[in-house]
Amino acid sequence: MKVIDLTIPLGVGTPPWPTYIPLQVQYFKRLAPNGANGQVVTHSNHIGTHLDGEIHFYTPGKDIASLDMDFLVHEGAIVDLSDVCGDYDVYTSKMVEERVEVKEGDILIIHTGYHHYGWDQPTGDEIRYMIKHPGPDREFAEWAKKKKLRWIGVDCGSADHPMNTKIREWMPRQAKECDAHFQKKYGKSLEEFFSDDKYQLMHIEMFDKGIIHAECVGGDIDLLLNQRAVIGCYPWRFVDGESSIARIVAHVEDDRYEELMKKKAKAELTRFGDVAGAKNPWLHEEARKSHK
Repeated sequence: MKVIDLTIPLGVGTPPWPTYIPLQVQYFKRLAPNGANGQVVTHSNHIGTHLDGEIHFYTPGKDIASLDMDFLVHEGAIVDLSDVCGDYDVYTSKMVEERVEVKEGDILIIHTGYHHYGWDQPTGDEIRYMIKHPGPDREFAEWAKKKKLRWIGVDCGSADHPMNTKIREWMPRQAKECDAHFQKKYGKSLEEFFSDDKYQLMHIEMFDKGIIHAECVGGDIDLLLNQRAVIGCYPWRFVDGESSIARIVAHVEDDRYEELMKKKAKAELTRFGDVAGAKNPWLHEEARKSHK
């Protein structure tokens, strides 16, 4: 088995979820005169590729250390919704199932395409990545429960629609923009569509059911669009952790890995060596053909 990394690079330039503490790194000793380099690292849990745990929103829930490896590593699907989702759009379970097979008990990774706006990408745009990405409505959440999904991963700032979070209050100009979009596309105002009873439903209505999620997935995700694989999430064994920075990967057979690396060799890469998604539209075209 070989590994495809689905994790974004983490550095001081990585944006945390809005208002959360960013990554700060300080040297407290150096090779000269101490004989070794040592660093103190300060950050919140919601930065870079990370796993939201149950107690992030559900007081009696499991901490990160309580999650079994059989839960964190399992078969799953990586679906590409970038052809049907743009700024502020709402995705549905139908969109997912039209593109990839999702089995009961799966892990599901959603490629909205908005990791193309991540800080590590040549097409980076922090506002679009955190504030304008697509998100689901309650229909999707109910479908995920019926499918008994283990956990969900998204390639953007939140598993919830950004305008179904506090961001609606913090970014009034973008909220107004989203409201106009919703009225035109869905025939409802933002307030009508995401009413108070739906607030952060992917957190509040899911974590008490044991369905958690990872956010800011990326890396070489564009190599695996509309495909199945064994997916693994490797957070810290974090006692009392409400969430955790994590490494997320896809485990694939050696021969399949070789084929994927041939594709990567043709692709334009980021400065960190990952596939630069927006610079390689042919990968998305291949994925779309595969589900037809």
